[in-house]
Amino acid sequence: MAKVRTDGTPWPVPEKSILPVGERIRVRRKELKMTLQDLAERSGLSAPFISQAERNLSVPSLVSLLALGDALSVDLNYFMKIPTSETVVNRAEAPRRIEADSPVEYFDLSSEFEGRRMDVMLIHIPPGYSFVTEQRNGEHFRFVVEGEIHATAGDVDTILRAGDSMHFDSRLPHSVGNRSTKKAVLLYAGSPSLFKQE
Repeated sequence: MAKVRTDGTPWPVPEKSILPVGERIRVRRKELKMTLQDLAERSGLSAPFISQAERNLSVPSLVSLLALGDALSVDLNYFMKIPTSETVVNRAEAPRRIEADSPVEYFDLSSEFEGRRMDVMLIHIPPGYSFVTEQRNGEHFRFVVEGEIHATAGDVDTILRAGDSMHFDSRLPHSVGNRSTKKAVLLYAGSPSLFKQE
């Protein structure tokens, strides 16, 4: 399912993509001699969604990329450049942006250490952008730093504004979207880590 704005028009993929995620998916799938249907069955994602992603008509979320990575026997580093930190301190003047082929900006606030089980990210969501509904094992925490988002988790369907938060079992179907006309900034913390697989 392609990402769409709140007015129903497709969300454009950036013209100058940092990493050609769609091409990476397609190349790896072909290397493994997998059909779209094979990859759909192994990843739990739909074949039409994967086809759109391969053609850069949709932008997979981090959780979708994790599912694709598992199915393609690669980790998230295959799809994006994830910065590393040798310190437990992150300075505001030196943000560690995760370079991903997405209109959403991700900043890694986590530290590198043995046994890490969670991720912490600052996520800048542009106006009109919505994530697809997802589920995974673990916990999910979201805190709105700036702006407002439409948020769902199971039967909860609400608007979160600056200072509001949610914490829930991420096996519940969940999503967020920015239906406003201004950027929203979301603090996310979740386990298990998407980036540090044991």
